[in-house]
Amino acid sequence: MPSELLPPAGQPLTPVGLIERRIYLIRGQKVMLSPDLADLYQVETRALVQAVKRNIERFPEDFLFQLSAEEYANLKSQFVTSSWGGARRAAPYALTELGVAMLSSVLRSKRAIQMNIVIMRAFVKLREALATHEDLARKLEQMEATERKHGSILVAVVQEIKKLKQPPRRRKPRIGFVT
Repeated sequence: MPSELLPPAGQPLTPVGLIERRIYLIRGQKVMLSPDLADLYQVETRALVQAVKRNIERFPEDFLFQLSAEEYANLKSQFVTSSWGGARRAAPYALTELGVAMLSSVLRSKRAIQMNIVIMRAFVKLREALATHEDLARKLEQMEATERKHGSILVAVVQEIKKLKQPPRRRKPRIGFVT
């Protein structure tokens, strides 16, 4: 087991923060990749994929999809070294939160059950953090709108003050007869 995954005594198997770093946004969905899941479940990636393929009816498109060559190349380019070790023949599979939950019914080891609980907590924590960020973004937009409104009012007030500061222009009386 990699040393980063070894917990202190009495701690959960893997800190939620380490799992959160393995959750990616692909095709607009939060997913975990089959090599990362295999690492967490302490099984070979090949074994994990075989278990999924044996139970493929449990994994509809919104639970599981395989990365395209372009998505896989883009993902690999984001990392200096591949955490999946060496060359791969096929692009990894991506499992959504629902797919990861379904994975616990396919992998029945004690480790898989425990890891699934930790992973589900990581997804929940991530969802809560995103909700907090959305609330902050909404409040910031409201403040900016109020600032713009107040700014335009202030500009109008300043313009009126400038008009009042200027002496009134007197009209010269016309000399001559008006017809």
